Amino acid sequence: MRRFSPFYFIFIFLWCLFLLGCGVDKNYSLSLISIEREIELGKLYTPSSIDEFEGLYPEKEIQEYVSYIGNRLAKEAERKVPYKFWVVNSNVVNAFALPGGPVIITRGLLLQLDKESQLAGVLAHEIGHINARHHVRFLEKTLALNLILQVGSLFLPQNLTGEILFRLGEISAGLLSLKFSRDQEREADKYGFLFTLKAGYSPQGMIEVFEKFKALERERPPEWLSTHPLPETRIKEAKDYIKTFKPTGSLISDTSNFQRIKSQILLTKESYDYVERGKQAYKKKELTQAENYFKRALELYPQNTVALIYLTYINLEKNRFSEALEMASQAVKIDPQFFRAQLLAGITYFKVRNFEKALFHLNEAQKLIPFNGISYYYKGRVYEEENKLNEAAKNYKKALEIGPKDASWYKDCYARYQKIS
Repeated sequence: MRRFSPFYFIFIFLWCLFLLGCGVDKNYSLSLISIEREIELGKLYTPSSIDEFEGLYPEKEIQEYVSYIGNRLAKEAERKVPYKFWVVNSNVVNAFALPGGPVIITRGLLLQLDKESQLAGVLAHEIGHINARHHVRFLEKTLALNLILQVGSLFLPQNLTGEILFRLGEISAGLLSLKFSRDQEREADKYGFLFTLKAGYSPQGMIEVFEKFKALERERPPEWLSTHPLPETRIKEAKDYIKTFKPTGSLISDTSNFQRIKSQILLTKESYDYVERGKQAYKKKELTQAENYFKRALELYPQNTVALIYLTYINLEKNRFSEALEMASQAVKIDPQFFRAQLLAGITYFKVRNFEKALFHLNEAQKLIPFNGISYYYKGRVYEEENKLNEAAKNYKKALEIGPKDASWYKDCYARYQKIS
């Protein structure tokens, strides 16, 4: 009987991993998740991350400016993935990256920055996490192999089982709360400094951001610090690392473009401040007061999709369906990639019994976030009203599998599924 060397079996094992879709990045270890699948996962989780932070900031010029700075930095990264940069409406001070290229920064963080080099430092740090594949390491620990195999270039979430969609939803929440280790933060810092310097920016901008966040920590800690620990030793190490560079020529600290863009964001601040007041009143069930705040927000800035969303909620609760439809339709028109806008438009059309348009918007919502059960629940409601009971049962079943089980619609979904299945 022929005896095989242990190296033969190691080779076979590695070759099998490759056939399963593994990839090898330059300068990185063998991975169960190929670059292509990492990119698909990033695309999958971008809409839910944007929705979590209240949709895209509506000003095209500001989105293009941040994308320009981000892409200038990304050109210096070793990993060539499709980097994308988004500004979201949220007032919290945060920025984060997703697998395979997406980088998201909040309006609240932009308001804290004073110079273009500081913005460059924040974006370069997040690019550093992607470059070091920190998210992939998390996913490889989290994703089961059978789930990895179902994420490919022809990834179609609507064809996946409810159980798998539920797992994908759990992972989405994990990515948003992912806390990096100190070693990973150091690695992202080093990449960030390198990318800013190569792109012509002063790396001192990132140090200024660190010091700014450290000062804010004593008052109201920025959300960014909850996932990016910032001990004093890290700031000292970063300063020491910068001293090792010997740049030639002048480096960009600030530009008139940054100051112009920040001035534009400041023009909408009062509108979003009214939104924050409205959210507090809405949370306390003070609907009339909340409605007044949200209406004032719209008077100040008619593109404020967050105010439109909350006014839709209030009008639905008060059974004012035509007003709800007007608010939801405006939100969809401004930001068609906003999950909650599409979802609320679908729900409102269902309430006025326009089932064709209800299904259109619910399907759009489902495409954006396939692992949220509510869009399946309302699709089931539509099909049940149309007496298409097989389709209704399929959607109710998937909604029950995905959940969440503590959602207000869950018990009703269960009762309806039991009745028609």
